[in-house]
Amino acid sequence: MAGIADTGPADQGSSPAHPERVNPMKGRVVSKGETTASAGNIANIVTVIRILLAPVFIWLLLSDGGHDGYVRYIAAVLFVLAITTDSVDGLLARQRNLVTDLGKLIDPIADKVLTGGALVGLSILGEIPWWITIVILVREVGITVFRFVALRDRVIAASWLGKLKTVVQAVAISFALFPFWQVVGQWINWVNAVLIVLALVLTVFSGIEYLWQAWKAGRAKRIELPE
Repeated sequence: MAGIADTGPADQGSSPAHPERVNPMKGRVVSKGETTASAGNIANIVTVIRILLAPVFIWLLLSDGGHDGYVRYIAAVLFVLAITTDSVDGLLARQRNLVTDLGKLIDPIADKVLTGGALVGLSILGEIPWWITIVILVREVGITVFRFVALRDRVIAASWLGKLKTVVQAVAISFALFPFWQVVGQWINWVNAVLIVLALVLTVFSGIEYLWQAWKAGRAKRIELPE
């Protein structure tokens, strides 16, 4: 499955201090402490900025009150700019070798704060059903808590399905934020609905897939540890 790092012969000689690297199950587990970049690098700073932009965006969205005025457009543009930084910090981290355990944790949190805030705001305005927002938030918060509690000694990177979920969520929310109906007509609302449902389905299935990979990684670790 894409996003899962295969372990080669070199990994099999790894120190017992990081047994999860010797992984016959080929789970995408990364031992904490393997990265050497400073936690305060530029990629992580960009991620923190995305988190700080979230409350500004939410305030603008709710300030418009569903009137689809210029404030709504400003909120929508701010959301797009903020969510775009997700690609920027990832690109910086990979090109400059700035991938850190902190970055792997706060990057998805930044996405969840921004998209979660948008979904709650749109539900408050009556534009997205609350049950959809609740299902998505339960999945996102649940997986985030699981990262901290159940995976204290390792980080499981996002799979291709999780990354696709994030992209579809961003596109669906962007379509819902911009009042395109003023330009093209009410039919665009059907496009918005399809995108939101697709984001919901991917969110649920990517959550299940993440838990499955975590279970496989945990099982492989138990197999590898000496009796």
